[in-house]
Amino acid sequence: MSAMASEGDVVRIDEVEMGEAGTADGILAREKEKFEYIHGHVEHQELHVPPLDELCKVLKSALVKNFKEVHVDVVDCPDLLQKPWSLAAPGICGSTRLALVGGVPYLIPVPNLSKVYNFDIIAKQIGLRNGFFLGPGAGNSRAIGTCCEMMANVKLSPDIIRSKMAKVNPEDGSAELHDYKVKEFSMMADMLVSEGKQGKVVKVIAKSRKGKDNFVSCMRQSLDHYYGNFRTVGMGGVFCIETGQAKLHVMPAFSKEALDSDEHVKEWLNFYTMDSPLTCLSVFVSNDSGLDLRLEHTHCFSDHGQGGHYHEDTTPEEVSYLGYFVPAEYVYRIDRPPSTHTIGRD
Repeated sequence: MSAMASEGDVVRIDEVEMGEAGTADGILAREKEKFEYIHGHVEHQELHVPPLDELCKVLKSALVKNFKEVHVDVVDCPDLLQKPWSLAAPGICGSTRLALVGGVPYLIPVPNLSKVYNFDIIAKQIGLRNGFFLGPGAGNSRAIGTCCEMMANVKLSPDIIRSKMAKVNPEDGSAELHDYKVKEFSMMADMLVSEGKQGKVVKVIAKSRKGKDNFVSCMRQSLDHYYGNFRTVGMGGVFCIETGQAKLHVMPAFSKEALDSDEHVKEWLNFYTMDSPLTCLSVFVSNDSGLDLRLEHTHCFSDHGQGGHYHEDTTPEEVSYLGYFVPAEYVYRIDRPPSTHTIGRD
């Protein structure tokens, strides 16, 4: 396993368009304000990349204990531009890497709103300027006007932005889903980055959950158990909850009090039961590799106005999952928080 690091600094952005809170249209008709995009310290490690056939066996060995029907196979990646995937690129293959930026300690116990990141800068940092970014994160409150969940779905050079964001309506507490047409985010994101090409991928079908683990945790734990602490495997991709319902959360307005425990975080978050079909963007790693990585992170969106941070399905007998995943060749840890904790990482 190799590692390298680069010195961090900031890149000054003179004008950044800002949106009115609460409207997707406001993102496109924004005010202007000066601030700095973070160009943070970068740590880089090579990941263990097992053969896809081997990955299928490892994932299936755990999934069959947790679901009644399971199929895991190596297939050609379908056209992910099409529904229900609606991605910004046709595939998730080519020069795969994980870009794990910031972290929960920049949100909890108190938010650090100076942590604003830009996709173009990150693409340069990870050596993939035309990269396809896919995964969960926190939207930029400067653009939205409030705390929100981001579903990054961005292809660079030329730019195609199909990202979404979920936020809480402060008037009635309902969750809203909107387009997120900006190339920036704040505090944290965990993303699979690739050339966006089609190629060989791992296809996973799992139906009727019989165990206690959620879909992503089951797969991640199988990697941890099989490859151990000395080989880190990272994966990312997209899956659809085709039937059933799921428990998701959406962050409301920033807490006025410090969130110093998991209990306080749960009291602050808004939880919802949301309906299928849900398209989910997911990243998971077998262990933290000494880089304080978030082990798993998944955000979902839909065509029916629902989305947020995935926790688990709530209708185990009815649920069915269909997903496509690839292993990452490298992990780039960008702007790792200097002081860390384990609060709020569920």
